[in-house]
Amino acid sequence: MLSTNKIKLIKSLALKKHRISEGLFIAEGDKLVLEMLDSAFTVVYIAATKEWFDDEKKHVLAKSTEFDIVNQKELDRLSFQKSPQNVLCIVQLPSYQLNIQDLKQQLTLVLDNVQDPGNLGTILRVADWFGIEQIICSKDTADAFNPKVVQSTMGAICRVKTYYEELNALLPQMKSLGLPLYGTTLDGDNIYNTDLSNEGLIMLGNESKGINAEWIKMLDKKLRIPFYPEEKKRSESLNVAVASAIVCAEFRRRSNLQQ
Repeated sequence: MLSTNKIKLIKSLALKKHRISEGLFIAEGDKLVLEMLDSAFTVVYIAATKEWFDDEKKHVLAKSTEFDIVNQKELDRLSFQKSPQNVLCIVQLPSYQLNIQDLKQQLTLVLDNVQDPGNLGTILRVADWFGIEQIICSKDTADAFNPKVVQSTMGAICRVKTYYEELNALLPQMKSLGLPLYGTTLDGDNIYNTDLSNEGLIMLGNESKGINAEWIKMLDKKLRIPFYPEEKKRSESLNVAVASAIVCAEFRRRSNLQQ
């Protein structure tokens, strides 16, 4: 039986300030909850239908996780999703500490003020697909543990670490490692004709404003995804999540060619 306090807690986690104060976030759905149970995250509570629990109780009991069996109507009232599923869980927020030495010999995404939760979730999925394990976000980027972001990552959030940093202090430190800083801009060089490293930092900007002018000055290479054919007028820009997929795919393609 769900307690009133538990209902209030779950509902409160829609807001970032409560996620931070409680040190908790919400994940929903069969696949995502199982990903959480199998990950390094700590699942502290599960609310599930009897059908779901009967199928998956070995995972729940193995983790000694507190749980309640609820009916679908109760779960629907708790859900943050338009189409509620059979289970949701409360998970401890991870505490990540960035070590810039860990950025060597790998690719890292840097997000400057990406605001849309769906875009951020998709970028985490893209990073996971292409083996990018760390994303550095400006402080004004959307919260990776917003329920919409968590849901749209489809489990990638279990494997890709997100760090929120002051870029004006961090970027010079990262560049001091000798890693190239790439960024996507509308006036950059054609990505398909540009030398790309198999390590470095790839910056993606805000949905409408792009990369902050201050950071553009620090870029080693500005990259542009060309439209085809180039003589015809096209959309003003690509969605930032779509752009991240194209850019990551090209970096990984080059890396494979160099091996």
